[in-house]
Amino acid sequence: MTTLDSYPIGTPGRPWGEAEVATWRSQQTVKRGYAADVLSVIETLRARFDVSEYGSLNYHSKSYPLFAIKSRDWRDELPIVLVTGGVHGYETSGVHGALQFVDQHAASYAGRANLIVAPCVSPWAYERIHRWNADALDPNRSFRENSPAQESAALMRLVAPFRDRVLVHIDLHETTNSDETEFRPALAARDGVAYEPGEIPDGFYLVDDSEHPQPEFQKAVIAAVAKVTHIAPADRHGEIIGSPVVAPGVIEYPLKQLGLCAGITSAPYKTTTEVYPDSPRATAEQCNAAQVAAVCAAIDFALTQRAGAAIER
Repeated sequence: MTTLDSYPIGTPGRPWGEAEVATWRSQQTVKRGYAADVLSVIETLRARFDVSEYGSLNYHSKSYPLFAIKSRDWRDELPIVLVTGGVHGYETSGVHGALQFVDQHAASYAGRANLIVAPCVSPWAYERIHRWNADALDPNRSFRENSPAQESAALMRLVAPFRDRVLVHIDLHETTNSDETEFRPALAARDGVAYEPGEIPDGFYLVDDSEHPQPEFQKAVIAAVAKVTHIAPADRHGEIIGSPVVAPGVIEYPLKQLGLCAGITSAPYKTTTEVYPDSPRATAEQCNAAQVAAVCAAIDFALTQRAGAAIER
């Protein structure tokens, strides 16, 4: 296990400066291809959906185009569903689960909802299998006004015209063993604080919005995913990643306050998924399928509730 004292970059107790960030960046290597893995799949979807470039990342003379996939039959009177993946580039099933959902299920919502899917918010990090962007910033703590992260700022610009009309937003993530072996130690070193080891939960869980909780919505998503893969139990403290478990497989964060992606809209139904790809009880295919099941269950629940409310009126 890496500790703050042994982390290869920086001085214990002192936050990184530009030199340390540059050293860290120089050690990040390309391990997979955004164009080959992601853009090629998006190209196959153009015949059925509207695909648009909503921005680009520019890091040290290399540019990464950012794409959103939208319903072709977009109608202003329909509710809007936002699906985001790859905010953390290393969380593979978030990217490929989003693409798999579009390919296999998006057409079934035609005429019932407007879908917009941003499958890979952080392509630089996707290629390097990392949590941070090229500036050693976590995009999923950077969804705020005047964001310092290019990835977060671009997605917020995309969403801005319809942010108050979104019915459901589901943000697809993973919790991996590397969170403890690399990313949290790196975070402690970057910020000049002591690294305190945590515990990685074995299984799928959700993060609800503590400021606007929707327990029945989260319950419906958990029930659907439980048919595909196992749900993470609480640890001996009744917690998952340090937060109290409020229902099986559910914890809560103040999404907007923390600058998290799931807090960028006014959607009444929002959640962050967390798949555990390192579990001996789950395959990569199951992880992708769990993300797809979560997206479908989230949309189905929200549309059902909306239809019920319309009948009552």
